[in-house]
Amino acid sequence: MKSLGAAIEASLPDYLADLERLVNIDCGSYNKAGVDQVGRWVAEQLRDLGASVTIEPHGELGDTIVGVIEGGGTGKALLVGHLDTVFPDGTAADRPYRVRDGRAFGPGVDDMKGGLLAGIYALRALRNGGRDEASASDWLPYGRLVFVANPDEEIGSPSSTAVITREAEGAQLALVLESARDNGDIVSARKGIADYILRLSGRAAHAGVEPEKGRSAVLEAAHKTLALTALNGRWPGVTVNVGVMRGGIRPNVVAESAELEIDLRATKRADMYAAEAAIREICAQGVVADVSCALERRVRWWPMEKSPQTAALADLAIDLATRIGFSLSDASTGGASDANTTSGMGVPTLDGLGPVGGADHAPGEYLELDSIVPRVQLLAALLLSAAEM
Repeated sequence: MKSLGAAIEASLPDYLADLERLVNIDCGSYNKAGVDQVGRWVAEQLRDLGASVTIEPHGELGDTIVGVIEGGGTGKALLVGHLDTVFPDGTAADRPYRVRDGRAFGPGVDDMKGGLLAGIYALRALRNGGRDEASASDWLPYGRLVFVANPDEEIGSPSSTAVITREAEGAQLALVLESARDNGDIVSARKGIADYILRLSGRAAHAGVEPEKGRSAVLEAAHKTLALTALNGRWPGVTVNVGVMRGGIRPNVVAESAELEIDLRATKRADMYAAEAAIREICAQGVVADVSCALERRVRWWPMEKSPQTAALADLAIDLATRIGFSLSDASTGGASDANTTSGMGVPTLDGLGPVGGADHAPGEYLELDSIVPRVQLLAALLLSAAEM
């Protein structure tokens, strides 16, 4: 533990220089050139660690980086971080990296440039801590460690989920490098998310001359919105939100069509199944005659449930933090991440293992500088200790 801490402390100036470099690259999810620029940098660092690196190409979105390090231990560990941010082109020029009052600011500094670097610097510390030179078999306590840097997490990982799923097969643990909560908590549970679009088709008519000939899709959409909203609270932790409603073309026309965009979240897979069945039932049972309904699920992430194995991993992290010198708790959160994918496969998963920060996706996004060394040390120690579980 002492040698790990010393190695990470010594590398802090390099970490901060790399953080500034990455934050000052525009890499919104749809900016392939910027995402790939960050990806090439990550690939270079992984090769320096002895990884065999594969670049999984994508035509429109950025490429997914997969680094594999062979070690002298047994089992398989997975690290997952993302390369993209939510910010439009030009944000890095408007709000470049800066440091003030013990915090670093800039687009993606917390979500998740700091976490990407935590993964790389934790591996460096394991390789170099207490040694002048080391081979993979000397420092890596797994038979195989896979680092996936995906390009599209902020839009639901449409191109990279298949890669993450493939690489998570057979893993004894997955550690996701999102930042810690702003109070320092790591994440042991996340709600699952399903996004739906509900389309309604009625019959147009003149609203003043012969409204009785019309079948209003907008009116049916209103009834369905009330029915969907009434699902809130039926199961513990389940929320259903109609976030977007659109329909009709003019006020003097009975609306022929309408659409609802629906967000479903649940803490347990069984409750998610039940809520999805209820949404399908609402679609099937209309109030306005002759208005048809079609339901399309666009994305779904299963809940990241706190299994006994994940709980044991969280307890280990909490114990290691105490040994390092800070208190730590684990928490549940309503947002999804790539941890939902690995956890949904039954792989024990912890998230929020990057440094501490907050105000993600906002102009004031920040990273607590004094959290970098202890959090990278925790990640490195967790990789070592979890290999013995």
